[in-house]
Amino acid sequence: MTIIEKILSGHSDKKLVKPGDIVDVEIDARVARDFGGANVVKNIRDNNLGIENVKKTFFTFDCNPTGSDQKYATNQHICRVFARDYGIKVYDINSGIGTHLLIEEDMVILSSRDSLFTSSPYISTE
Repeated sequence: MTIIEKILSGHSDKKLVKPGDIVDVEIDARVARDFGGANVVKNIRDNNLGIENVKKTFFTFDCNPTGSDQKYATNQHICRVFARDYGIKVYDINSGIGTHLLIEEDMVILSSRDSLFTSSPYISTE
């Protein structure tokens, strides 16, 4: 198997994964950043979706750490309010770089797991 097939196999109940297979994948963490996070929130609200597991769901704000840009500040506010409503942990602008936080805070384990990053609210990995 290729490295991607091994990653998918390791996060599913399939011992072998090959091109064309449909695989249900268990993720380590679902993380949205300040850049695309507000679009994720909008999609969840517009489609009356819920949060399956708040313990695996996070916001990391590192695209504009000062929050000085009005668009980013607005996006961060939308994410903070949504996180407060659902009990989702926010790693705010003073916490560090989101991808580094995934490792430092043990949200993912790189030795045996990999993470999937997306700004798209339309990609489902569970």
